[in-house]
Amino acid sequence: MGSTDEPNKHSNLENPSSSPTTQPLLSKPPYSFPSPIDEPPSNNDPTTSEPDPNHYLQISYNYGRRPIKDLSFLIVFALFVLSTFAFGIFASVNRNPNSSNISSFVYDSNSSSCVDQSSSTLSSIDTTLSFYYYSSSSSGVLKYLIWTLVITLILSVPFALCVLLLLKHYTKQIVYISLPFFVIVPIFINVYWFVACTVSSTCSDAFPLAYRILVFVFLFLIVGVIVWIFVVNWHRIELTVSIIGVASNALLRNLRLFGVLPALTLSLFVYYAPIVVFLVLARQNGEIVVREESEEYYCAWKQDSWVPAYYALAILTMLWSAAAMVEAQAYVISGTIAQWYFSKDDLKPRKSIRSSLRNAFGPSSGTVCLSGLLICVVRVVRAVVDIAQEEAPGMLNLILRCCVNTLLTAIDFLNKFTINFAAITGEAYCTSARMTYELLKRNLLSAVFVEIVSTRILAGICLVLSAIYAIVVYAIVNAASNLGVDSYFVAVMAWVLLTVVLGFFVHVLDNVIDTVYVCYAIDKDKGEVYKQEVHEVYVHLPISRNHRSSLDTRTPLV
Repeated sequence: MGSTDEPNKHSNLENPSSSPTTQPLLSKPPYSFPSPIDEPPSNNDPTTSEPDPNHYLQISYNYGRRPIKDLSFLIVFALFVLSTFAFGIFASVNRNPNSSNISSFVYDSNSSSCVDQSSSTLSSIDTTLSFYYYSSSSSGVLKYLIWTLVITLILSVPFALCVLLLLKHYTKQIVYISLPFFVIVPIFINVYWFVACTVSSTCSDAFPLAYRILVFVFLFLIVGVIVWIFVVNWHRIELTVSIIGVASNALLRNLRLFGVLPALTLSLFVYYAPIVVFLVLARQNGEIVVREESEEYYCAWKQDSWVPAYYALAILTMLWSAAAMVEAQAYVISGTIAQWYFSKDDLKPRKSIRSSLRNAFGPSSGTVCLSGLLICVVRVVRAVVDIAQEEAPGMLNLILRCCVNTLLTAIDFLNKFTINFAAITGEAYCTSARMTYELLKRNLLSAVFVEIVSTRILAGICLVLSAIYAIVVYAIVNAASNLGVDSYFVAVMAWVLLTVVLGFFVHVLDNVIDTVYVCYAIDKDKGEVYKQEVHEVYVHLPISRNHRSSLDTRTPLV
């Protein structure tokens, strides 16, 4: 194998359509698969009888038919989903129609049971009418809120595309212009709320001056921490700018992802809709019984004993489904970007998104379910640990929480590039995790730099743009209406919506950065250069010196 200094050397990958049954991946047992770049070895070839121990695994994109991996986790996930829908249908059929009319039942001493009295129906109607009357009083705020959110949602799509174009062509300018706003916007908001609260008699009475000064100083301390982070990482900013530019170019070459990924998210909400209905109807499974308290009898609702268990099952299924969908989106992004990366002459491969979708929800669906399960478990355990910390503070609890968070962070870090590698090779989850670690270790690459700096800069840019947009929305709404203080609420909701949309954009671009990083590692491992512009940037990544001693004895491939 040649050196990475040969800039225009490409592997002889065949056209995927010409060899649909090949399965390129590795050339060293126990993971030995035929490669599209080599002829199948002859049985009489003496070089294949005893593999060289120094011959490292050769990894490339698997264009061929992929075998099903991690099938057991797919079966378990399917059982969760089927059980949720089966019990949900049972709950819908078995529900008690009197569950919502418990207030109309009273205890009858003659029959020692609860009987229905419809006289209270009028009072419930009066309550409903008063509710609608109360709601109509806030119709002005609701009108402006709906229009603002609709306009924001419409503008968010071209807004995100404009940001992507600017990040490709003017990455350095966008980053360096945005960096001062990371400090200016928090300072402006901090000073503005302090002055506004001091001028307003209502706010100043509810929030004493001492507390206002305390919060004011605390927020300035946070701004100081942000400035300190910039100073410490200033030498990394230039490289991060180049990484973001390369990732933006890769994403622009695959813009159809912005149509597929929101469709997957929408399908998740459609899938959630019947489960939510089942959860509502499950509460209506039970009966009205007579209860005694202080020698007085009254009617109460008694829920069936299986309903809490069904709630637990349905909520776990929803959490697992959401995490699996996030991992499926990462899989589709990685498969699509990897096909673009390993294409010849910078040509966009045909049907790359379709093949990635087919692999994600086909042979690798078990891998996606396993990855989503690990993410779901990490999030649930972390939430439980945080709740336990609040309820039972103490030194022992703090130490336990630190240990658990360290373990969970390690799992998060392990999972970060595993799904990217699985999308490229089609391997199982555990195999992908091990091979990803070995791939990065062999090439002295560290993922920490790519993860920390680029993601935070992208998130900061989106937060700054969203904050500026919210300020503009507030100025327009305040000038065009007499909502007064409610204009703040409309502006905040617009800021939240735009932040969510741009956050999704950052999530996609972050996955692109991770995928390009793994593809670069594969190129470096094989001594090839598929995308020269990527190598010119990623070659400046810091070297992970922790594994240098293990590579001193490595024999280069020839």
